[in-house]
Amino acid sequence: MRLKTLAGVLAASALALGACGSDDSGSGSGSGSSDFDLVSSGTLTVCSDVPYAPFEIEKDGEYTGFDIDLMTEIAKGLDLDTQIKDVGFDGLQSGASLAAGQCDIGASAMTITEEREKNIDFSDPYYDSKQTLLVPADSDIQTIDDLAGTDVGVQQGTTGKLYAEENAPDDAKLVSFPSDAELYQAIKSGSSDAILQDLPVNLTHTEGGDYQIVEEYDTDEHYGFAVKEEGSEDLLKAVNKQLKKLKKDGTYDKLYNKYFSTK
Repeated sequence: MRLKTLAGVLAASALALGACGSDDSGSGSGSGSSDFDLVSSGTLTVCSDVPYAPFEIEKDGEYTGFDIDLMTEIAKGLDLDTQIKDVGFDGLQSGASLAAGQCDIGASAMTITEEREKNIDFSDPYYDSKQTLLVPADSDIQTIDDLAGTDVGVQQGTTGKLYAEENAPDDAKLVSFPSDAELYQAIKSGSSDAILQDLPVNLTHTEGGDYQIVEEYDTDEHYGFAVKEEGSEDLLKAVNKQLKKLKKDGTYDKLYNKYFSTK
């Protein structure tokens, strides 16, 4: 890594004033683009699987959520605009989307695992999570053992799916869905009796009172932002430095409280 070059980028970031929304058209100067070998000069292109509230949300044609807002602040610190690309989670967690040059970085509530690290590199952890079992409020299912003979919805390519495969009864039928939108629709329609999913995401499904979380599973999961395995070393180190800065100056806590303080 070129330490002097990175130092120059970070020094310039302290002077960045331009707003960096997901639909920006390029108002920032993008002073670090040549050093980071970005997909689009002056812009940090972010791949994310939307929706996955409260991390990724599409509202009125714009992208928001904890991951998106945090990524926007990181880009702002690097004097870069942001562009969000909605991609499938499977291609993102496997590294295919990054290797194909669709984006510079992935921000999609992605758990850091040894298997994924074979194909992608992760930033420092920025969020700790658990897995949970969500069922209708009037369901007889109260524990994972009660899933025997039921249809259980999981999201493909996720650690929730892996946990269900390892811990659900053998005669539970696991049904995989490409995104949380289809997963949640399955339990709403009654085609799934329960869904096993990340805690903060399942919490959003309990807000109307029709569904409840009956069990939480401490899986020691930590989320990280993802970059391609080779060629993004400078970008990854700069992102980590911005994460530390945002935690130190209170910006991280402000965003965290915005999305999780009432959960």
